[in-house]
Amino acid sequence: MKPAKLACLLVVLLIVAPSAQQRSAAPSRPAATPAGFSAERLARLDAALQQYVDDKRVAGAVAFVLRDGRPVYHKAVGWSDQDAGRRMAPDTIFRIASQTKAITSVAILQLAEEGRLTIGSAVSQFIPAYAKTTVAVRSDSGVTTVPARRQITIRDLLTHTAGISYGTDSHVAAMYQAKGLGPAAGRGWYTADKDEPVCETMERLASLPFVAQPGDAYVYGYNTDILGCVVERASGVPLDKYIERRITGPLGMKDTRFFLPADQKDRFAVVYTSGPDGGIARAAEGARGQGHYVEGPRRNFAGGAGLLSTSGDYARFLEMIRRGGTLDGVRILSPRSVALMTTNQVGTLFSTAGRGFGLGFETTDRYGANGMQSVGSFGWGGAYGSSYRVDPVERLVLVMMVQIFDRPSDITDKFHTLVYQALDERK
Repeated sequence: MKPAKLACLLVVLLIVAPSAQQRSAAPSRPAATPAGFSAERLARLDAALQQYVDDKRVAGAVAFVLRDGRPVYHKAVGWSDQDAGRRMAPDTIFRIASQTKAITSVAILQLAEEGRLTIGSAVSQFIPAYAKTTVAVRSDSGVTTVPARRQITIRDLLTHTAGISYGTDSHVAAMYQAKGLGPAAGRGWYTADKDEPVCETMERLASLPFVAQPGDAYVYGYNTDILGCVVERASGVPLDKYIERRITGPLGMKDTRFFLPADQKDRFAVVYTSGPDGGIARAAEGARGQGHYVEGPRRNFAGGAGLLSTSGDYARFLEMIRRGGTLDGVRILSPRSVALMTTNQVGTLFSTAGRGFGLGFETTDRYGANGMQSVGSFGWGGAYGSSYRVDPVERLVLVMMVQIFDRPSDITDKFHTLVYQALDERK
């Protein structure tokens, strides 16, 4: 190139190209993950979760987010056992309590698809003790017991509209305690220490008065534990084996079971509760604390509150639901059954503020009723503090695992908010 032309070209480049100072001052576009999240905004979760640990509001937590089935965020913070100095890990095993309900409800829908029962079937077809049940009614003169107006159905149990509580209500608590339920069962729902099959426990429950007439109200209680017995009777297989063979095994959920293998104790998170100094302390042993999940009788499989799991295992289960009942070539449920489970089936009995209840899941029926979650989202949680949400519109699965009692915390709401605020609408 001739010197004159080369000089002209250099002048043009100097005019067009920004200086190093200009480049450093130019605003940078926030990075986005392939799954459609701003990596910069999603990183806010790191600091928020760690703050809960630093403030001694939880000992530790595991947060897991999937989008389109791909991990977007999987973070373990704090301690699974603070006293032993054992850090929380992504594969830590947790007591998931009422997150068990969704899995047992899937088992019921499977049996319905096979014609072994119908959603409208009377429970007494499988547990005859439920042919005639009673209701405790409060009055000025005390408590009276009246017959139920109709038989309880499987639909009533799936939607928690059977009138069956956990027996801790003041007007029935003493009766339940006398039969080893209610206040005698840990915090009401706990049966892992019972040296009897779950159907024996649920038959005894049928002899006690319930707190509302079938179909009249949403009452949270032993409903799904009764369904666990129905699964056993309808299938002829113990509940733990049924779940393993038909749900957790096919889905590769290798760490989801009712009782912990002895060689997995170092992966099991400790339960914490409110401490004397305003922080947290290790919960006591026994039914109201650590539970009998390692050393218990291992005979009573609580379909409503008994399973242990990991964030990864439970996310696989939820991803199967999000995909309409199938995952990795394995079909667990039909799309129609999934739609039935995740659609409000109780009108305004559960809430008048835009939330409903399907066949095992709480549903979001109005935007804003559950924070930023889309209409059509569904989820629930467990008594040890764990929770989950599925958002079909945004193709999201969110799982939060903690182990704490008696310590009010907004960690779940904050987790959800920080996930949604990180969505990059351009993706």
